[in-house]
Amino acid sequence: MAEKIKLVQGDTKPHVQFTIKQNDTPIDISSATVTLHFRAVGSSSTLFSRQMVISDGSAGLATVVWQNTDLVQDAGDYEGEIEVVFNDSTRQTIFDLAKFKIREDFA
Repeated sequence: MAEKIKLVQGDTKPHVQFTIKQNDTPIDISSATVTLHFRAVGSSSTLFSRQMVISDGSAGLATVVWQNTDLVQDAGDYEGEIEVVFNDSTRQTIFDLAKFKIREDFA
């Protein structure tokens, strides 16, 4: 998750797909809930949490589908923490943060 994902203020696409891994091996998330917690870099306050859509659980693929107000944020740098809660209630938070950059929209 080292590359910064570039987004435009107020958009609801592109949907962003992640491969949930541990030690470079995909985690089976077929029967899990995967959530992205989103905040500004340098802040300790979460702006929103978005449950991700599992597109291929056995391959660890989960997708963020932005809602109307998710990216209505100030231009700047943001980070996301991905949390997986399995059906047995155990929780695993992915260590590496997802990195985002939002730029202002022209309109």
